Amino acid sequence: MATMPVKTIIRGVNPVTVNATYGRAGTYLNLLRPGNCLMGAIGALLASVICAGLSGVEDALIDVLLSMLIVIMFTGAGNALNDYFDRETDKVAHPERPLPKGLITPQVALYLSAALFIGTIVLSLIVNLWSFAIVVTSILVMVGYEVLLKAEGLAGNMAISWLTGALFLFGGAAVQRMEVAWILALLAFLATLGREIVKDIQDIEGDRGTRLTLPMRIGRGRAGIVASVAFIGAVMLSPAPYLLDLLSVWYVVGVVVADAIFIYCALIHFADPKKGQRIAKLAMLVSLVAFLLGGVL
Repeated sequence: MATMPVKTIIRGVNPVTVNATYGRAGTYLNLLRPGNCLMGAIGALLASVICAGLSGVEDALIDVLLSMLIVIMFTGAGNALNDYFDRETDKVAHPERPLPKGLITPQVALYLSAALFIGTIVLSLIVNLWSFAIVVTSILVMVGYEVLLKAEGLAGNMAISWLTGALFLFGGAAVQRMEVAWILALLAFLATLGREIVKDIQDIEGDRGTRLTLPMRIGRGRAGIVASVAFIGAVMLSPAPYLLDLLSVWYVVGVVVADAIFIYCALIHFADPKKGQRIAKLAMLVSLVAFLLGGVL
């Protein structure tokens, strides 16, 4: 979340201008979406800093850099795979992307995605077995999401939530501090799950005919309760890093604020889903700051 300005800047670049300036390379960059890749790499780095501190990152610098490269490649592979499966709907939703414009064939996008995924597996073996297990699991989840789960409501929400949490697992694996990474990943999973469900509540009318989301299956009110349970679950888990003596007292200072925002979000989204998901993003940002404070200070 802290890298939102980077994403905004890169999204502001006109794909046509990129293609004209960088030619074929620019076309592939548009397919892989480097802004998202960079955000993921920064997220993995922050996770490493949180789990082991700055000195721990220095001690495992090569593995941290490899993990950042893994995240860049994985994110690019996921974006290419997404464009492959969404190539027909993108003709309307995102006509500026390389596949709808005919700049890259679907087969090339699929082969590039597969090559990048294979590259992440090879690099993860160099880091350690934890990294390898996380990469393989995440690839299975990503492919499963695109092939089966994207239109399946809660299962799709959980897949996205896992991939968000796995980003922090990558960082923890690089510095051999999985005991912190698992808690951070679970908090990210719960917060993301709640926010994804609230987004589905907000988009329920637009999703009709294309997806069978949780609000469509059980109604807005019950889906809202599930989202609130996820948010409150994150709040209940939040003291664990301090109680287990994994992070300093500075973590408590920040997480109390984050918890208050999550609780507010768990209440407000029933009346205003759009505001609720914005508040959830803010709570996730404050949580990340709290973890950084606890890991560095």
